[in-house]
Amino acid sequence: MKAVIQRTTSASVTIESKIVAEIQNGLLILVGIEELDNHEDVNWLCSKIANLRIFSDENQVMNCSVKDINGDIIVVSQFTLHASTKKGNRPSYIKAAKPEIAIPLYEKFIIQMETEMGKKIQTGRFGADMKVALTNDGPVTIIIDTKNKE
Repeated sequence: MKAVIQRTTSASVTIESKIVAEIQNGLLILVGIEELDNHEDVNWLCSKIANLRIFSDENQVMNCSVKDINGDIIVVSQFTLHASTKKGNRPSYIKAAKPEIAIPLYEKFIIQMETEMGKKIQTGRFGADMKVALTNDGPVTIIIDTKNKE
């Protein structure tokens, strides 16, 4: 499972010209699920993200987590995070999980992230054509891959 975590001052997801998710200070999380991912990956990644100290404290040092600042979260599923560009110029998505595997893990990710945060989080819609907008604060962008635990 791969995640791209972006610290935001604002973010939104629009589907069919309607805003379905919108936050101010917090995180926009793009999540890519592959065939080999499981509930252990979900649990580890959600805990890591919720406790990742990437928000500034009173001394302007990145020492606070999204939980510490009571920030909000938008989660968006993005199979293209598993693109392979090794051959040619057209990416291959063969490692990305099929919907029958990806959807239950995506839903589990949302539930686990809400458990970690102690509140509701916002989401895009799996498989939809989404327009994602954000103001990246910093910019701060972190990439985590559960297969490498980094």
